[in-house]
Amino acid sequence: MTQRINYVQQSPELFKKYLEFTTLLKDSAIEETIRDLVSIRASQINGCAFCLDMHVKEARIHGERELRIHHLPTWRESTLFSPRERAALAWVEVLTKLPEHGVDDDLYERVRGQFSEKELSDLTYDVMAINGWNRANIAFRTVPGSLDKAYGLDKANLA
Repeated sequence: MTQRINYVQQSPELFKKYLEFTTLLKDSAIEETIRDLVSIRASQINGCAFCLDMHVKEARIHGERELRIHHLPTWRESTLFSPRERAALAWVEVLTKLPEHGVDDDLYERVRGQFSEKELSDLTYDVMAINGWNRANIAFRTVPGSLDKAYGLDKANLA
């Protein structure tokens, strides 16, 4: 794969602001484990190799178990995820693949049963953020692993 353009260099101020937005999410009401699962699952759905590579490495650095990462595509059948994690995974899937008629009330109520209003709002911003990054990195074919050293992802020892 060859990168098309470097969108960071072409639009540095926009990149900086979007990165600031994403960085703010680290202080949100959503725990790191769920943020990692959300980023990985959205990147899987969208087919973003760069983001999938990055977020798997981040999750491993944060202590996520390898088997849970492998089970993410089949989270509905897996016994490795808590009800709260399942709700977050359902939310990321519905917001990443928006249905024609919006978010079903039953799904909303199931997810709302696991998250406070503040948490659900913060989770939605997490989903928005990763979907934006996926779109930029897919559009410009950012090479997976190309920024590992810069982002400290080489510490995951997954190369």
